Amino acid sequence: MTAEASRKTMIDEERILIALDVESRAKADHIVHELSGSAVGFKIGLQLFTAAGPDFVCELCSAGHRVFLDLKFHDIPNTVAEAVVSAARTGAWMINVHSIGGSAMMARAAEALRNESQQSGIEPPKLIAVTVLTSSDQKTMNELGIGGTVEETVQRLAMLAKEAGLDGVVASAKEAAMIRHSAGNDFLIVTPGIRPANATLDDQKRVTTPADAIRAGADILVIGRPVTAAQNMQKALNSILEGMDSPTDDN
Repeated sequence: MTAEASRKTMIDEERILIALDVESRAKADHIVHELSGSAVGFKIGLQLFTAAGPDFVCELCSAGHRVFLDLKFHDIPNTVAEAVVSAARTGAWMINVHSIGGSAMMARAAEALRNESQQSGIEPPKLIAVTVLTSSDQKTMNELGIGGTVEETVQRLAMLAKEAGLDGVVASAKEAAMIRHSAGNDFLIVTPGIRPANATLDDQKRVTTPADAIRAGADILVIGRPVTAAQNMQKALNSILEGMDSPTDDN
């Protein structure tokens, strides 16, 4: 199924990945349990993966949960290719690399996943590339000596990912419309930095509300603390879902 078709058939809950940005398996298990009645998926990043390891990813996937393994691989092409194959063997639904690693690295990773899929007879996970982290802004770009604006950099890296054969990118929803226009409908856009209108920004800088992210063209929303730090996680999730069809004017 294409990204465009998937987007049209998704219910709102399936658009959401809850970020398990916690330091222990016990805390992650608690979040998963609290949200077990919903159709959300879960994102596992470096912190939890380092603490709980690949076995936890395998168990979540075996239990039927969609898992985005957010390890942002960035190394020489062969090393990244081998890493994404190992990640795919956990059963993860989606994995990612850093687009700053370049087109050769991304293309080699995509090829390795296709080969692994053919050999194992299973559908490969979605492979997407991080563009510019949502904790970064123009000051960060200038500090690193990256020429052009944040938007120009995101656009360039997104198109590199598409040309390398990846399924989509991770980008701020503030750039989603631009990416959708350039990359077309058959390209996944995964947006972190999602905050309800009344939420704190925490360490994020380029943030967007859920409703506006969807309207801008985002496919998947990664949401963490607005749900996981809530006293009643299911209630917080329900509140976000209720507001996903409502535009805001705070952008």
